[in-house]
Amino acid sequence: MIDLHCHILPGIDDGAPDLGTALDMARMAVEDGITVTACTPHIMPGVYDNVPSSIRYRVELLRQALQEAGIPLDLVAGSDAHMRPDFAAAIREDRILTLDNSRYVLFEPPHNLAPLRLEECLFDIQLAGYVPVLTHPERLLWIERQYALIAHLAQAGVWMQITAGSLTGAMGKRPQYWAERMLSEGLVHILASDAHNCTTRPPMLSQARAVAAQLVGAEEATHLLVTRPLGIVNNVDPATLPASAAVPRVPERASLWQRVVNVVRA
Repeated sequence: MIDLHCHILPGIDDGAPDLGTALDMARMAVEDGITVTACTPHIMPGVYDNVPSSIRYRVELLRQALQEAGIPLDLVAGSDAHMRPDFAAAIREDRILTLDNSRYVLFEPPHNLAPLRLEECLFDIQLAGYVPVLTHPERLLWIERQYALIAHLAQAGVWMQITAGSLTGAMGKRPQYWAERMLSEGLVHILASDAHNCTTRPPMLSQARAVAAQLVGAEEATHLLVTRPLGIVNNVDPATLPASAAVPRVPERASLWQRVVNVVRA
């Protein structure tokens, strides 16, 4: 399995605080069957002012530490880049790091409120020749009101990545519902750990793979965690990769959740 969203670099954002934790996270990932991990620290001006050159250097330091510790985990560099007006220009000018220097880039929208010009920003990224991978849409607080927009973006070529912990229920019932719904409707392209530590946000994917296999089948589960992630690190044209699979939704569960949403809105 390939994990394309992991905050494993020590001391650079809200992920691993030190090298010891990073090594423990790497061991946990290997034990879970992960062979490649993308180191994707936040890039958020004014909060996490990370730059690609520093990220690449830190990835190389961690790679050397893994070799010295005998941990067989391959690393690639990337970033978890927050939405900004100049996102496309920042990629071109090497202020935002794509996944393993490919055409694919992690894109994190604001969590609490639906941003203005989201579709325009993503279109600009696509127009510049990149494939935005929108991270953890199932955890956005505004997904209930803007689900049609999320679905439209996925159908318009924006890749969707959901968090393994959302699918397994580790992050609560609400993210789990939206993760299952998106997956069942064929809107999800990849699963990732979005790991920050070894306890509450661990670098594990196997349990989510089993859940995905139950929902959409073993073949699609493999595409979510192996085929498409491998295509990303190899910079493959997205049109040549397997399309997301959809299955019928379970009406009873959707109806129950809608009643909960209606109560909350009231």
